[in-house]
Amino acid sequence: MTGRAVNSSRAQPLYTPDQRRRRDGTRWTLVQGLLAPVQFAIFIVSLVLVLRYLATGEGYAAATASIVAKTLALYAIMVTGSLWEHAVFGRYLFAPAFYWEDVVSMAVIALHTAYLATLVVPGVTPGTQMAVALAAYLLYVVNAAQYVVKLRRARLDVAAGLAGRPS
Repeated sequence: MTGRAVNSSRAQPLYTPDQRRRRDGTRWTLVQGLLAPVQFAIFIVSLVLVLRYLATGEGYAAATASIVAKTLALYAIMVTGSLWEHAVFGRYLFAPAFYWEDVVSMAVIALHTAYLATLVVPGVTPGTQMAVALAAYLLYVVNAAQYVVKLRRARLDVAAGLAGRPS
């Protein structure tokens, strides 16, 4: 051994040549590329509004509307993301290349949906609602980071010449 670790997870590219072709040929790639930054922008605005409400007690309606908007954007990106995954990998969810991202995405959806439930369940305080929203947002950040890492990996595969290699 030379003291250098061999990264065996890099031996296989993220996409096979056929998957890359399908990825590049589906309209869902563009849709995902547009929705992801829109959802992130909504998240940033919403996070500021939620933190403002928690700090001052003012702006509950704006914070609530922003969380609902974030949740709707999440639902849109998740539905179109599953259509993208089907177009590229032949399954709507849990393709091996994106298994853990999908697992965390399901938890993100569950927390956002739980937030919506707090709006209609009697007796749930605004503080509890905002705590659920913040938990959803924390997990969303983890999930977004997972996808950024995958995007970087796909780009590194191209740079390393792994993109066109059959698996």
